Amino acid sequence: MDSSSIELVGSQISGVEQDGEVIRVLFDPALVIKTMTGSAERTKWQQKGMLIFSGAQLQQPLPQLPARCSGGDVGENIYTYRDMIPLPLASQGQAHCKIKLEGQPNGIQIQAESVRLVMEEPAKYIEHIRPE
Repeated sequence: MDSSSIELVGSQISGVEQDGEVIRVLFDPALVIKTMTGSAERTKWQQKGMLIFSGAQLQQPLPQLPARCSGGDVGENIYTYRDMIPLPLASQGQAHCKIKLEGQPNGIQIQAESVRLVMEEPAKYIEHIRPE
């Protein structure tokens, strides 16, 4: 089975949009890591996308954006994903994120009732990642 995930470290967050209880975290670009079953090599891609939280509230004021991500957690129900977001992601129930940004003391913190990840436009190939 092939798998893909967004690698938070190095991904660019271009902005955060809030419309009532819907908060969108905009990636432009997100770094996407793709792994093929049976292969030791992985590939790195870039792609625009957004993490959409519903029934959401910001937990602190937004930082200066755009900014490069330096890691963080995205959670849904009992799962917490550290420094990555699996593709696809769509979950009802408790959701949260605490995304750290390079050179900024405050990141992006959100509590919500659901989360989903929507990728836009075709992914663009960057490089092969070979095992060391």
